[in-house]
Amino acid sequence: MKNMLTIISNALCRITGRNVGAQTVSELLIDLSEYVNVTSPAAAPAALAQAQRQPPKPPPPVGTRAPAAQLVIAQTDQLDPPGTRVVVSRSFADFTSQATFDIKKCDVHRLEEGPPLKAELTREQGLQYYRVMQTVRRMELKADQLYKQKIIRGFCHLYDGQEACAVGIEAAINPSDHLITAYRAHGYTYTRGIAVKEILAELTGRRGGVAKGKGGSMHMYAPHFYGGNGIVGAQVPLGAGIALACQYQGNNQVCVALYGDGAANQGQLFESFNMAALWKLPCIFTCENNQYGMGTSVERASASTDYYKRGDFIPGIRVDGMDVLCVREAFKFAAEHCRSGKGPIVIELKTYRYHGHSMSDPGVSYRTREEIQEVRSKSDPITMLKERMLSNNMASVEEFKEIDIAIRKEVEEAAQYATSDPEPPLEELCNHIFSNDSPLEVRGTNPWARLKSVS
Repeated sequence: MKNMLTIISNALCRITGRNVGAQTVSELLIDLSEYVNVTSPAAAPAALAQAQRQPPKPPPPVGTRAPAAQLVIAQTDQLDPPGTRVVVSRSFADFTSQATFDIKKCDVHRLEEGPPLKAELTREQGLQYYRVMQTVRRMELKADQLYKQKIIRGFCHLYDGQEACAVGIEAAINPSDHLITAYRAHGYTYTRGIAVKEILAELTGRRGGVAKGKGGSMHMYAPHFYGGNGIVGAQVPLGAGIALACQYQGNNQVCVALYGDGAANQGQLFESFNMAALWKLPCIFTCENNQYGMGTSVERASASTDYYKRGDFIPGIRVDGMDVLCVREAFKFAAEHCRSGKGPIVIELKTYRYHGHSMSDPGVSYRTREEIQEVRSKSDPITMLKERMLSNNMASVEEFKEIDIAIRKEVEEAAQYATSDPEPPLEELCNHIFSNDSPLEVRGTNPWARLKSVS
């Protein structure tokens, strides 16, 4: 009980700016009551008016504290404005609205110059990037939990650790641009506009899932997002085809075709590179190099690990994929390259996944726990952005905590939905085979089983 009292009292001291914590339960209740009264909407105007009338009192010396009875009288007579109440009522004007950061230089191939070495970030952008990356992280951790509870079954490839790739790309291209990826698709599904509850419901095979519960982890889609593809490397020629459609229609759009380092040695990639270069297709071929193809390190799988040079005759860039600003600037550069009619470009994003290849892979048989922890401590994309903003007075610790609490609540509610929503009924099993066609009969597992498909 005493430990709990100390923890709550210390937390309240940090919030309210008191120098001395409560020593008894009654003192703690008085402190809480005083804090709630001061920070409640009804008390705010009175507190502000009194603060304007009177100069703030200096904080009491360390170790001094009024008796409980005096504190009650002080609470009813006047509102004591301790230092942290200024933090509670801190206005947006107190924060830096924009800052410029140095970012890591990119390695380039067949380019005279690469992306800039500095990136501008506004406060609104930073908070938005943080919010999206943290949502993807919490969503993936919830998926891990649901999988271990055997609520999610089958294939499940998690994206935690690589959030800066998805968020940086999305910040650089337009919503009308196109994106296609491999089977590690949950993060991109979210950044392309699908709600967390629809993603988790798809993972649990429920009717409210983004693909009506029939696609699962690897087959999620959204406007201008073409999945989610289970065959290694097969999405790359599809991405080249989407870029061909953009060129044919003359809509000034680009396609980002993503693949992993494990798919980088596939023959169909090089065929796609060749056609894209011949026809100058507006395609950004993107290798998310998370250092391991399933359980094989890149050094053991590839004679050359310079994946950004694999296009040979196509220009390439190698980017720090753990830095959301670095990714954003590189893709702005690449998108402009494609839109200007210069043809395709290859980008290698050096990133890292915290989980194993899939949920069936513990992820520590081919790498050490110490290696994973070192990346987490030195290069975590969310922590990196947060520290940048805090060190430049672009946000407060309390603000980030509020965002985290809201995200946890959203993900928990999404998980409740994903576990309570009904499964799709059998009569809907064959629906949506065709996008726009009259209903047709579909043969089941035997000649007597007949199902109907409705578009």
